[in-house]
Amino acid sequence: MKIGVTCYPTYGGSGAVATELGLMLADRGHEVHFISYAVPFRLSGFRERVFYHEVEMAQYPLFEHAPFTLALAVAIHETAAKCELDLIHVHYAIPHATSAWIAREMLYPERELPIVTTLHGTDITLVGLHPSFHKITGFSILRSQGLTAVSEYLRDETVRDFGVPQDRIRVIPNFVNTERYDRDKEPCHRWTLAPGGEKIVMHVSNFRAVKRVTDVVDVFARLARSVRARLVLVGDGPDRPLAIARVEELGLKDKVVFLGRHDSVDELLRCCDLFLLPSQSESFGLAALEAMACGAPVIATRTGGLVEVIPEGIAGNLFPVGDVEAMGDAAIAVLSDRNRWRRMSAAAREIAVGHFSAKRVVPVYEAYYREVLAGRAAPALAK
Repeated sequence: MKIGVTCYPTYGGSGAVATELGLMLADRGHEVHFISYAVPFRLSGFRERVFYHEVEMAQYPLFEHAPFTLALAVAIHETAAKCELDLIHVHYAIPHATSAWIAREMLYPERELPIVTTLHGTDITLVGLHPSFHKITGFSILRSQGLTAVSEYLRDETVRDFGVPQDRIRVIPNFVNTERYDRDKEPCHRWTLAPGGEKIVMHVSNFRAVKRVTDVVDVFARLARSVRARLVLVGDGPDRPLAIARVEELGLKDKVVFLGRHDSVDELLRCCDLFLLPSQSESFGLAALEAMACGAPVIATRTGGLVEVIPEGIAGNLFPVGDVEAMGDAAIAVLSDRNRWRRMSAAAREIAVGHFSAKRVVPVYEAYYREVLAGRAAPALAK
């Protein structure tokens, strides 16, 4: 198959999954064309059967904001026509599903261009719900020939808020490359991150309000009273200054490391003893899954798709949003009991490999593409 892939190229779960999926499809013999305004952050080096097409943005004094949606539609149309794409797979509904639909209309009736749209989370639960986007989001996803969601939670939210028939949405979970995300793989930077031999507690995110990064600091503060540990914060975003201020307020500067953005998150997670994800909401929780693949138990909130990824008491613990005291106590219990940590670590790795590995999930996408191309998937809304 010749597959076009459109995603946001910046740091975030949707771009990470889209890029990893494209690369693995290329490894399986398909031709993959990434179409975006920049090279996806996990796309580096030369790979056979992988191509990148940049969206050209025209600057004109009349435009206060360049019309990216239209420019992307043109790029998808041109790539589909010149490279004879079999289908286009867009990740994150806004505005990618809309642009893909426009491109499809531009190609019709000379040829059909099946569209698969994967819903990742805030495109449905936040951005898509805004009055400015609600109607166009529902319109666009209903005209996709294939529609997937990364969790049952997100599928149900889409059904409720956009009136999409449940049988139109296939749940295909996010996945992790368990060969790369592996605690036993080199290199590991443990002695750089914790030179005193402390336990390493980690959080990886885009530091937006929904991630509740100050809660991460508060949970760690409670843990640090009983366990020798270091908190490693990976990522960047608008709430980073709040996290820094909270660290200083609690007198934790010598125990907290802000690493900023990193492409090689797998190298860092191999050192992780405990992962914290106290989010307000998570449609899946890819960061938690990547930590689990590296054998790190997870302390998180009982919200959204996290309950589908982290079995309570087996690979970690889940608590109500904002309950930093309970999360801190659970963190102490895990890191203070070596046998308990070993059981949870082994279970986390086993769940990642058994249920969410790339080898297990990528063929599911591949089979779904074939269903869409054969017209066997639930039909899109008529023209």
